[in-house]
Amino acid sequence: MNSFEIVTDSAANLPDSYRIDRNIHVVPFRYIADGVEYTCLEEGVPFRESAKKFYALLKSGADIKTSLVSEAQFTAAAEPLLEEGKDVLFLTIASGISGTYNQAQAAAEALSKKYPKRTVIAIDSANASMGQGLLALKAADLRDMGESCSATAEWLQENVYKLNSYLTVSDLKYLKKSGRISTLVAIAGTLLSIKPIIKADGGPVPKLAVCGREHGRKKAISAVLKAFTDNAIEPETQVVAITHADCEEEAFALAEEVKKLGVKDVIIEYYDICTGAHAGPGTLALFFTGKDRRGDSVPAEARAGVKKKARNTAK
Repeated sequence: MNSFEIVTDSAANLPDSYRIDRNIHVVPFRYIADGVEYTCLEEGVPFRESAKKFYALLKSGADIKTSLVSEAQFTAAAEPLLEEGKDVLFLTIASGISGTYNQAQAAAEALSKKYPKRTVIAIDSANASMGQGLLALKAADLRDMGESCSATAEWLQENVYKLNSYLTVSDLKYLKKSGRISTLVAIAGTLLSIKPIIKADGGPVPKLAVCGREHGRKKAISAVLKAFTDNAIEPETQVVAITHADCEEEAFALAEEVKKLGVKDVIIEYYDICTGAHAGPGTLALFFTGKDRRGDSVPAEARAGVKKKARNTAK
């Protein structure tokens, strides 16, 4: 059986040791801060250092812009592997967050024509940060067990929506700046100390969506933990992940609470720079295998509206 290689973008947020030990190739996003370009992942530089520098720039008010990973970057990463006789599996950030998946898909189609004896497949992870990263690690597990590129891609397509992602942010201004929420909502939320709960949704073009709101940081983190207790499946068999945007103490505290619920292990890492630019410093996220997100087809806000209407009708 032909071996294959996994190529993902740096939004997968894999800790350095995991991507190296598991032989997962990472194509980095880039960002521009006050006119200076940086790479989100630099070989030989611990990601922790790159992330701390990035979040310091955000806190200082730097003008940050991010760009997608291009077709050319995916092609450059995959072509040497194909020439070695390997198949290639691209796994990207959710298509509703970035156009990167479309770039990977275009690269896969072009490379499949150029290398007709090889298999090149692009998969939309329907996730970001370690939601994407945990799927990359599962793909590595399947590869190392002897599964083919095609079989692994099929497993991913059937299971990406079972990888649950929940997060909360500290400051709404970053979501406002990126257009995720309106200025009015951001001002009102800040004045009332409202913290949104955000999740990877179950839509056909998967994205991050607000699924709840809490008053205050502690209640928001408790809501993220409750999402785990409500949705996780067989936690004792799982390695879950927590990522944070420079709020490490809260990340470790959340990890302790999750461990009390019997999980197998917890990975803790700084939050991905690509989506971190939109979420901002203080973001805290939890990733785990759970209920299929496609079963929750009605947005939380819509469900709340239906319940309110029903109560009003009953009066």
